[in-house]
Amino acid sequence: MSDEFLPFSRPSISRAAIDEVVACLVSGWITTGPRVKKFEDELKRYFNAPHALALSSATAGLHLALAALEMKPGDEVITTPMTFAATLNTIVLTGGKPVLVDVEADTYNLDVSQLSKAINKRTRAILPVHFAGLPVDLDPLYALAAQHGLRVIEDAAHAIGTEYKGKRIGSFGDVQIFSFHPNKNITTGEGGCVVTRDDKLAEKIALLRFHGMDREAWNRFGKTGSQHYEIITPGYKYNMMDIQAALGLHQLPALDGFIKRRTELALRYQKLLAGWPQWTMQGTPQYAHRHAWHLFAPLINPEAAGMDRDAFMQGMKERNIGTGLHYRAVHLYPYYREHYGFKRGDFPHAEAISDRIVSLPLFPDMRDTDQDRVIAAMSDLFKRK
Repeated sequence: MSDEFLPFSRPSISRAAIDEVVACLVSGWITTGPRVKKFEDELKRYFNAPHALALSSATAGLHLALAALEMKPGDEVITTPMTFAATLNTIVLTGGKPVLVDVEADTYNLDVSQLSKAINKRTRAILPVHFAGLPVDLDPLYALAAQHGLRVIEDAAHAIGTEYKGKRIGSFGDVQIFSFHPNKNITTGEGGCVVTRDDKLAEKIALLRFHGMDREAWNRFGKTGSQHYEIITPGYKYNMMDIQAALGLHQLPALDGFIKRRTELALRYQKLLAGWPQWTMQGTPQYAHRHAWHLFAPLINPEAAGMDRDAFMQGMKERNIGTGLHYRAVHLYPYYREHYGFKRGDFPHAEAISDRIVSLPLFPDMRDTDQDRVIAAMSDLFKRK
């Protein structure tokens, strides 16, 4: 057993990115400025989209995309219980009611075949989550949204680099929100962005992300700027800093290489774990897609493993291997049980996944020998020869 702890995730930061951050600090311009503008331009090129708005987090992006709907009391947004709490929290914080639809048992993604039963006259939007970087089946989802006049706000926090039927998530559709958290496929430390083809929505989000001002710091404190500004509407402080964008400018060109390595490791996990009764792997949909492999998250089979998920995670920690829990089903948290009446049994597929899911170490700088350590630790824990 190695003395070195192997984390479940670690960002890959190049020397060039570090130098860019240092240059940003030396420049004296560290908040929203020229590097954010350049990063947004690079994101627009990557997604082939007219608008990419950089923000302090993906949560901020969800909040602003939903706030732009100007929801009235009783308005509903349909989403999945198998997601991080931010997905539902932002619905509630913008005045909406989260309505949940169960997930597919194998892919962990929203079961689009069940969506129509959840739509009514109060529904304003559908909010799918591309879990672990595997795309939701978007064609029937968008067809249903168009039929009912609904917005689609894609929680693509896991899905930068994901493709659906040959098209990059973010290059088509309504609104997509991406995350640049340290454990995501690219990072700006913290950060995220909203991508859209809707000019009016982009204008509204741009206004809301910085106090409702009609100009940001770069437009006021630069040589040609003016100190005068107007408050058009009450807004938030969700702007990205140039320090963050300095990282992003070097992360984005590396993304395809990161995903290539993630895919190699994920496929190697699948090969090494083939035939292990202790595990059930995430399923593969029939439609063409590119999995971005933000997470490698199989389901533990407690009877075959001789332990539950939490005991497994503790056992791996004792063997100096980090793991992650992504995620507990959101409807089982106290707030959502108490305020919306959700209970165990409401969404059986999400609950079965929630009870058994565990994220194994996966990151671009991970070596095959690191992965072999993970397999060896599991063999020891499960007493496999």
